Amino acid sequence: MKYDLVLLHAPSVYDFRENSLLAGPISDVVPSSPVFEMYPIGITSIAEYLERYGLRVKIINIANRMLMSEKFDVEKKLRNIKTKAFGIDLHWLPHAHGSIELAKIVKKLHPDVPMIFGGLSATYYHKELIEYPCIDFVMRGDSTEKLMLLLMNKIETGNTHYVDIPNLTWKKGTDIGYNPITYVPKDLDDLDVPGYRYAVRSVFKYRNFLDPLPYNGWLQYPNTALLTARGCSQNCLICGGSKDAYDQNCGRSSLALRSPEKLVEDIKFISRFSRAPIFILHDLRQGGREYVKEFFSRLKALNLKNEVVFELFQYADEEFFQQMNDSVPNYSIEITLETHDEKIRRYNGKFNCTNPKVIETLNFALKHGCKKIDLFFMVGIPGQTYASVLENIDFCETIHLACNQDKRIFYFVAPLAPFLDPASPAFEFPEIHGYKKLCHTLEDHREAIKQPSWKHMLSYETKDLTRDDIVNSTYESAQLLNEFKLKYGLIDQAGYDDIKWKIEKSVEYIEKIDRVLALPKEQHAAELEKIRKEVQQLNEYSICGKNELKWEVKKNYANFFSLAMVGLEQLYLEYANKAKLSLRPQFRHQFKLDAEHNEAEM
Repeated sequence: MKYDLVLLHAPSVYDFRENSLLAGPISDVVPSSPVFEMYPIGITSIAEYLERYGLRVKIINIANRMLMSEKFDVEKKLRNIKTKAFGIDLHWLPHAHGSIELAKIVKKLHPDVPMIFGGLSATYYHKELIEYPCIDFVMRGDSTEKLMLLLMNKIETGNTHYVDIPNLTWKKGTDIGYNPITYVPKDLDDLDVPGYRYAVRSVFKYRNFLDPLPYNGWLQYPNTALLTARGCSQNCLICGGSKDAYDQNCGRSSLALRSPEKLVEDIKFISRFSRAPIFILHDLRQGGREYVKEFFSRLKALNLKNEVVFELFQYADEEFFQQMNDSVPNYSIEITLETHDEKIRRYNGKFNCTNPKVIETLNFALKHGCKKIDLFFMVGIPGQTYASVLENIDFCETIHLACNQDKRIFYFVAPLAPFLDPASPAFEFPEIHGYKKLCHTLEDHREAIKQPSWKHMLSYETKDLTRDDIVNSTYESAQLLNEFKLKYGLIDQAGYDDIKWKIEKSVEYIEKIDRVLALPKEQHAAELEKIRKEVQQLNEYSICGKNELKWEVKKNYANFFSLAMVGLEQLYLEYANKAKLSLRPQFRHQFKLDAEHNEAEM
């Protein structure tokens, strides 16, 4: 089978099956493992958009395939692929090593096939990336679907005149070009973000359901997510997706929203094949009061069976939760509070309100039918001391008592790890915000992520916390949280014992790895190999329970007949679209961007 574009997702460290060590809790509060096998949702929206114009696009989650089977041979998988171009995401910086190593393998196997990189981190480090012999293009910005169509048209026709494609960094022989970021769309309604219609269709079309799986275990727990906007109204200091970060990195000074109508259309589509929770990414209230009102009104009309999970960036009043409860039978919320310290929250920009207002928000949610509240605290944020980290757990108890010991609240603590986000205010102005940056270039981060323990992966320290402090306060606060949960019956004794054992063993191996690294360098490999297998079980859910982040659902999927009908329907729609395109064979080659209005048009 021949493709136009094959999109690959790499593991964090390419050779993790041979060289992984103590990744610790760096991925405890996200769906994926320390391999970071979950790919960014923009991959599916690119695939969906290109296939809309008749291209054949295949997604292969290389990281997940490697995780699922030790026998999976990457080179064998890639060797016989026939495609006009490959694409690899470098959206999150922990993929800095794996993405480039995978690109080297692809270029070795297919030296004449163009390699395209994209994502927020690729955008930030585009000048470094284009210097690698294995990379031909870097597509910059946060909305590259239409730009990818322009580039694919050039590749297909052999046109090497790249200067007219906005946002593109390109290489032709010894010439390198950095086209300015001039394409920044103002809304997202002509895109599927993510492209679930593509995802379902591709399983039937390409007869492989393993390649595009989003993360390990998705078949058993098929969560889905919808993006409400690109850009952000908040300006959190440590976030590479903050308002200032988007402005600097992607040229985006304002939100690009998906309309309530489009969001609810996607929710309806997902509900046809899945009964698992649907995550609404970003705070809906970024769109304004009328946006929220319309969304909940449309959602109510669906009589949805799925649970919907909402993010909150700031304090929410009682009316907001009344709207939620009235519109969807089952809903939950996620709040990244980060710290108990009101002054630090105000400085950092996240949940900027008093602690009584935090508790009020939680009680409003519990009063109005919220099924579950995930509350996240963080280690390593600006202004935080060792003592302040531990005091987060005292605040958990304060919250718990003020919320009548309601067991619907789940408490988590995790480090800001392994890296500071590029383009975030903390990364750009570390001294101003109390950080000491230990990694600067892309190569710095590639070397850091290969280190044998997460302590040595950390790309920063703060004026109050050394690397040792960040590690030790993370484990100490995690154990305090473990004790708090046992005290109030939020976990059972077996769960408590499991986490306590993992924390103690993690601390033990952090120290053991430090002793190995103090030996002469030539002894490192042999000594680390001795303890490699011993630490594997400490790399997942090392400071929280395995199931604490999960939502209870009685049924993960709609019935098989419904799923098959969705797949066949999508295939039919694609063939109908192709028939329409065949009437105008040059249709997509006439596609142009109106840069002035930031809209695509014929």
